[in-house]
Amino acid sequence: MSSAVLSADGSAADAQQKSEGVWHAAWRRFSADKVGLASLVIVLAFIVLIVLAALGLVAKDWQTEVGVPNAPPTFIGPKPAQATSAIEVPKGPNVDLSDIDPLAPRYKEWDERAKQFQTTETVKAETLPFGGDRLGRDVLAKAVKGTEISVFVGVMAALCATVIGVLLGAFGGFFGGKVGDLLEWVYNVFESIPNILLIFAFAAVVGRGMESVVIILALTGWTGMYRQVRAEFIKHASREYVRSAEAIGASRMSRMFKHILPNISHVVLVRMSLLTVGFIKAEVILSYLGLGVRVDQVSWGTMLAEAQSELILGHWWQLAAATIFMAVFVTAFSLMADALRDALDPKLRGLD
Repeated sequence: MSSAVLSADGSAADAQQKSEGVWHAAWRRFSADKVGLASLVIVLAFIVLIVLAALGLVAKDWQTEVGVPNAPPTFIGPKPAQATSAIEVPKGPNVDLSDIDPLAPRYKEWDERAKQFQTTETVKAETLPFGGDRLGRDVLAKAVKGTEISVFVGVMAALCATVIGVLLGAFGGFFGGKVGDLLEWVYNVFESIPNILLIFAFAAVVGRGMESVVIILALTGWTGMYRQVRAEFIKHASREYVRSAEAIGASRMSRMFKHILPNISHVVLVRMSLLTVGFIKAEVILSYLGLGVRVDQVSWGTMLAEAQSELILGHWWQLAAATIFMAVFVTAFSLMADALRDALDPKLRGLD
């Protein structure tokens, strides 16, 4: 009797475990990974910062010259005052040159006009929280605004490249035949050209701007996603669960995107995370070379370009700010993607 009860309880527990949803089980495994969870918190903090910057709640006045040129960080203190020699005022009587100066009659008129314009001179700070650039703009505000643009470009370009690569890879791997041959030819054409030259060629044609960089990176970075997704679709197309779906009348689109694609989602997420990191670096390089964002925008690449000349003079804080922001986000995003891969792996879900 007791064995029957234990057997019934065990069957109920097994049924409850099997009925657990895929995403619920993935979140349970992901939350058990302390490193992945901490990385997720850091990435979410960056996302909140990016949203606040996009809404103009933080770093809105990043172009305002609030400090003296190359103002040091607050924790270093103001620069030591330099002794200046005043120009001695010449002594002697004032000479009236109105008889020989042709512009003398206009001086009084110009003085009256000048009084109509009130000019106020704002006092600029000697130090800023993380220093200032050569124009006196707050480096911390620039780093926050640069994070918004660099991360937006990287994520949007990765999303666009993922959509292109997944669609082409799915059709090429599932259908094969002439469709697969055509897509393989397009893939080989893009792969035959060095990636950096292809990016520069598209940049020269499309021009500068945040939207242009997204288009350039998406059109040149989809090949890796296509190759991996195509291989996964070829492998999964002949598996039993896909054949079973075909036997009960599932359409080709249903088998591709409702059955196969969820089972390779971990592969897509990992590849997308790599694309995001790579595209952020590519945007930094393009902006550093003057082929990225416009001159009225700021990104990590433009900050590094400006910091090059400042570093020679010993002003290191703009370089440090851009490097710290970029390193923290890229590292946290990579660790989070690895934890997601482990949580969504079909082998860990018992599907393989």
